[in-house]
Amino acid sequence: MKKYGFGVDIGGTTIKMGFFETNGNLLDKWEIKTDTSNNGENILYDVAKAVDNKLAQEAISKDEVQGIGIGVPGPVRGDGTVNRCVNLGWGVINVAEKLSSLTGINVKVGNDANVAALGEMWQGGAKGCKDVVMVTLGTGVGGGIIVDGKIVAGFHGAGGEIGHITVNPDEIEACNCGKYGCLEQYTSATGIVRMAKRKLAKSSDETTLRSLENITAKDIFDAAKAGDELAKELVDELGEILGSTLSNMACVVNPEAIVIGGGVSKAGAILIDTIKEHFQENAFHACRETRFELATLGNDAGIYGCMCMIL
Repeated sequence: MKKYGFGVDIGGTTIKMGFFETNGNLLDKWEIKTDTSNNGENILYDVAKAVDNKLAQEAISKDEVQGIGIGVPGPVRGDGTVNRCVNLGWGVINVAEKLSSLTGINVKVGNDANVAALGEMWQGGAKGCKDVVMVTLGTGVGGGIIVDGKIVAGFHGAGGEIGHITVNPDEIEACNCGKYGCLEQYTSATGIVRMAKRKLAKSSDETTLRSLENITAKDIFDAAKAGDELAKELVDELGEILGSTLSNMACVVNPEAIVIGGGVSKAGAILIDTIKEHFQENAFHACRETRFELATLGNDAGIYGCMCMIL
C-alpha cells in the first residue's frame, strides 16, 4: 500500500504545506496564512483543517498517512515541546501532542532551520551526505547540524543556533537576542548592510554604494561583482567572519558538506568562494576538504525536511 505524509513549515506570515509520497515525491504544495491572533492559538487548528481537507480531496484515509512533520521558528525539545516561538506568540506548548490529538496522525516537530538542513541533506544540495552543516543567511542567521543523518537539537532544543555564536566581543551594538557581537550581526542580510553603513561613515573612499538611498545586501554583492573595491572588502569581511566560524565548528562536527542557503545565498559563487577560502585558511588540516554547496530547494527545504523527519 502506498504511504503518504505531510511537511508543514510554520513561518510568522505563512504556513507552507507539502503533501508527499514517502519516496520523497512531492505531490502538491500550498500555503495558508499564519493566524497569530490570541497568541497563535488557532495555528494548529488551521493546520489540522488543511490536512483533513487535503485527505478528503484526494480520497485518502488516515491509515495511509505515515505522519505529519512540522517545522517551527523556535527551540524544540525531544518530546515535541516548543520552548517559546516569539514570532507565533507561543509560550511552552507540546505541538506534537496537540496536533496529534486534533488529527489522529503521528506528529514530529523540529526547529525550522534544522528541518531545512534535513531537507537539503535528503533531496537538496547535500544529497547523499550524512554529516552536514546548513547555514541560512537571511534577515538573521539560522543553522542546522546533522550528524549521521540525524538532527543535533541538543538538550534545550537550541542546537544549531549558530547565528548567536559570539564572533566579536568588542561589539557595542546589541543583537536582537540581547547579546553583543553575534555572527548574525555581520553575516546576515541586515548584518552586511550594517557593516556597509559603518564603513561608509568612517571612510571617504569612492564607491557606487554612496549614491544608493537604501542599501541592500544584493546591492553590495552586485557592486562587488562589478569590481567596486569597498563592496569587495565588505564581501571579504563577511566571508572571513563566517569562514573562520565554520572552521571552528568543523573541529567539533567535521561535516562532509556545508550548505549555504537563505536570501543572501542568491549572490552565488562570489559568496561561496570567499567563505570557502577563509574556511580553508583557518581549518584544522583534516577538515580542509569539506565541500561547500549552495542550497537547491529554496523555500521548499523546510517542507522536505519535515517530511524526512517522519520517515
